[in-house]
Amino acid sequence: MSPYNVGLLIVSDTAFQDNSQDRSTSKIEEFFNNLEQNPGYKIIKKDIVPDSIEQIQLKLKQWTENDDLKLILTSGGTGFSDKDITPEAVKPLLEKEASGIIHTMLSYSLKITPFAMMSRPVAGIKNKSLIITIPGSPKGAVENIEGIIGVLGHALKQIGNDSSRSLHKVENPEITKIPDTPKTESHSHGHGHHHHHHGHSGHSGHGVKRHIISNDLNKPITQRARSSPYPMIEVSEALELINKHTPKSEIIIKQINDPSITGYILAEDIYADINVPNFEASIVDGYAVINTDGPGIYKVVQVSHASPSLPNFLKPGEIARVTTGAPIPQGANAVIMVEETELVSTKNNGEEEDEIKILAKGVEVGDNVRKSGSDISKGELVLRKGTIISPVGGEIGVLASIGKTSVKVYQKPIIGVLSTGDELVDLSANCPNFQLKHGQIFDTNRPLLLQTLQNWGFEVVDLGIANDSSQATEDKLHKAFKNLNVDYIVTTGGVSMGELDLLKPTIEQKLGGIIHFGRVAMKPGKPTTFATIDKPEIYNGKRKIMFALPGNPASASVTAHLFLLPSLRKFSGYINIKSSESLPTLSEIDVYLTKDTKLDPRPEYQRAFIHQQGDRLVADTTGFQRSSRVGSIAGANALLVLPSSKEVSSGVLTKGTKVKAIIITTL
Repeated sequence: MSPYNVGLLIVSDTAFQDNSQDRSTSKIEEFFNNLEQNPGYKIIKKDIVPDSIEQIQLKLKQWTENDDLKLILTSGGTGFSDKDITPEAVKPLLEKEASGIIHTMLSYSLKITPFAMMSRPVAGIKNKSLIITIPGSPKGAVENIEGIIGVLGHALKQIGNDSSRSLHKVENPEITKIPDTPKTESHSHGHGHHHHHHGHSGHSGHGVKRHIISNDLNKPITQRARSSPYPMIEVSEALELINKHTPKSEIIIKQINDPSITGYILAEDIYADINVPNFEASIVDGYAVINTDGPGIYKVVQVSHASPSLPNFLKPGEIARVTTGAPIPQGANAVIMVEETELVSTKNNGEEEDEIKILAKGVEVGDNVRKSGSDISKGELVLRKGTIISPVGGEIGVLASIGKTSVKVYQKPIIGVLSTGDELVDLSANCPNFQLKHGQIFDTNRPLLLQTLQNWGFEVVDLGIANDSSQATEDKLHKAFKNLNVDYIVTTGGVSMGELDLLKPTIEQKLGGIIHFGRVAMKPGKPTTFATIDKPEIYNGKRKIMFALPGNPASASVTAHLFLLPSLRKFSGYINIKSSESLPTLSEIDVYLTKDTKLDPRPEYQRAFIHQQGDRLVADTTGFQRSSRVGSIAGANALLVLPSSKEVSSGVLTKGTKVKAIIITTL
């Protein structure tokens, strides 16, 4: 099949002045390059024009008269702002309007976001070219193309033909590639210029097939893709997608005397119903006095212990013995420490004090007295929503002090951990002296991740090992979601491009999941995959979440800390202290390199040990950093965040360079 030549015209003052601001071209090119069974769309013309009717029309006239372009896409300028004039520039040029294409794009986008109503697309034919206007945001642009790609090829074939009947006799419109649309979610949907970003999720159903790009496992290996169809995205974009598609959990009630409450996040603001203390109390052991009485000898008329009692009254010239924490009598306004007194006389055969000499001078009102409400006042906000119940016990102490017996918290997720691969041997299921056969290895990732997740306070379910079979993998995943009611499944292995890398096809084609990303520009961990499965009728009304991590142990550990744990924390109710709208990632600190470090073309996350050296923190890497070397994780308490070699002219960070480090230990 000869290619459909495509022209892509970016309409943006900003991008025209600075080409680096154009984000749409690369995304649209990626989309066409990654189409399953690409029917041959080839972008042969690219250009950028400002927001000018004259400039837009001039370029379109040139392209439709002098170039063999079957399809021309304009990106940008379709919104409501004063500069959004692309529809006004394009419409007068059209010889035939294509209202069906407009309707399809709008219908598709409106199922994703109501902001699609603010788009004003135009579509039609000039000469032998089909011109379609799409939004200026990269994801909005790709989304609009997705909505029509299934039948677009059939439409292009009709242009220039005397009759479409002959085409209908030999082929049906290709509809299998039209992606499904997701539930409506609130997110940006830029239609004007190139400053907006938005993503979308999806689910099966509604009579429209999802946009599946993973390999068809029914085809022989010779007919499968030899490079990943998933676009390579930056770590920051991956974190944004995780943040967008990670739900918060249900709210439950926990008793504060339940030991398992540690690690839960408060789902409500806590206000005090009482003053703490709710009476004036002595801070020391000593004597309650009236401060104006001054030094001298006084009769001890009362004794107040830290115990329930009726209020007493103290008159001038009298004192009362008090213990720490005991209420002071009414009328008293200060407490003298016992060390500033002398015993003068006793009574009851010397067992009780009768007279005491006060030595202290300059006693002021309130000395050694804890006022009512001085710790916590009635009505005060004592713990905010989003506070973690820490193992230190302070939060429980505060709750107990105001009489709270139970609180609302976010339910923690249940995480299933699954390893995949015929080569794996489950050490826990075999005797200690088990002899590995040629080609076998002990399963390292599952115990590693189970320990990591338990250490961070999450409930885990060991799902064992699935062999390299799509059916076996599907059965394991489905049963864990449905019967064990896990919220997350974390798998390792099977996400690259090998013959037996089955996770992505199984997620998309068997479970009906949506893969939000399948490759990340990082080292280690490039094939990391994040997906959601929305089948409420099957899975107890809940969205299910999957992280398919690489099979190499270091890769699995790094990506678990970088991507999985922040998602689990958001699900559990954690709030990012810097921005409540951001993903609650693990803490970062500044550290200094102890040796020269060669950089990789990809941003790298090296395992390291952070320790104090003089007045600053330094980082020693844990040796050879190959992703298969599990020893690089042992002894590590942080991940060094190293930039790409493309960002540093020498390709090396010298000893003493300051870099960011992600803390990966809770100890």
